[in-house]
Amino acid sequence: MKLPVHPLAGELSQSVPAPSDPRPIIALGAGNIVREAHIPAYRATGIPYAGFFDIDSARARATRDIAGEGEVFVDLAAAIGTAQTLGALGDRVVFDIAVPAEQILSLVSALPVGSAALIQKPLGRNLAEAEEIAAVCEARSIVASVNFQLRSAPAMLALHDAISRGLLGTPTECEFRVNLFTPWGRWAFLEGIPRMEILYHSIHYLDLVRHLFGDPTAIRGVSHRDSSLPNHADTRTTLICDGPPGLRTLVHTNHAHDFGRRHGASELRVEGTDGAAVVRMGVNLDYPRGAADSLEISEREGDWHRVPLRGNWFPAAFEGPMALLQRFLAGEGEEPWTQITDAVRTMALVEAAYSACTTPGTPIPGTGQAR
Repeated sequence: MKLPVHPLAGELSQSVPAPSDPRPIIALGAGNIVREAHIPAYRATGIPYAGFFDIDSARARATRDIAGEGEVFVDLAAAIGTAQTLGALGDRVVFDIAVPAEQILSLVSALPVGSAALIQKPLGRNLAEAEEIAAVCEARSIVASVNFQLRSAPAMLALHDAISRGLLGTPTECEFRVNLFTPWGRWAFLEGIPRMEILYHSIHYLDLVRHLFGDPTAIRGVSHRDSSLPNHADTRTTLICDGPPGLRTLVHTNHAHDFGRRHGASELRVEGTDGAAVVRMGVNLDYPRGAADSLEISEREGDWHRVPLRGNWFPAAFEGPMALLQRFLAGEGEEPWTQITDAVRTMALVEAAYSACTTPGTPIPGTGQAR
């Protein structure tokens, strides 16, 4: 039976306004995420591409063909040269950096002074690197934001609005439950790196927790490898965040559930003193095709209502970070939610999570064994 529509569904925010005079984008990195998410999202908001650079020139050409516009640059110098030419004409670009974490620092160090950049998450491989990237951006007057796009998914924007309106009362529970098979082989750069699941996946959930509720006060956790992926680091994680006061957050992920979708899960549950909400994040369930996102809300009387959504995490969420950055550059909005200084705080939470996962468990009396 289909749930009735929530009475306030039409009032809950689900999008970020597009910039009125969008600046063209130069993509630095032209892999799957650009093809599957950036291009359709920017097309929907009317933001054009000036060109593409990738260390694999064939990949850059293929991605440009999907976009249907822009140049293909033979090297980084050519991309920067075009940006400076456009800048001289009063039509500055935004660099859209979508590369593995270890390449970000060298790229931002090469950007022109006073440029603007949207940087794909994570912001480096660890907190120290994130702080170094932020320092380079500050020294070179680079206006930088980080693509923590889950905050801008239609379901999450609506959830944020519902919480802000007090529909759930005071939040007491926040649980992310992800039990599915993720095709890590799509991203060759993930093989052999020392940090993977939290840094490249659960980071989304930790960042969203900060956005919805504020910074946790402490974190505990465990993270495990999987025998079916001997060349990959952490793929199964459980994290528990304390705070803000009265709130318990659980992030539980298992990316090795290779048994079909019948018992798969990809959801966020938030409960409060006056209501509850459940979001399904469909893209995880059969990446990259996925399933539709959904948002359901129940207030204290116990009746559940659905909120029809304008789109899914992929690709609709990718509209938000670029639109927020461009609106700020044009003087049309405040600093983006994911400005680089805020992103460093998310990286601090990730760093704390990895540290927590190395802390031994409490030994069981009489066994002498820890976990």
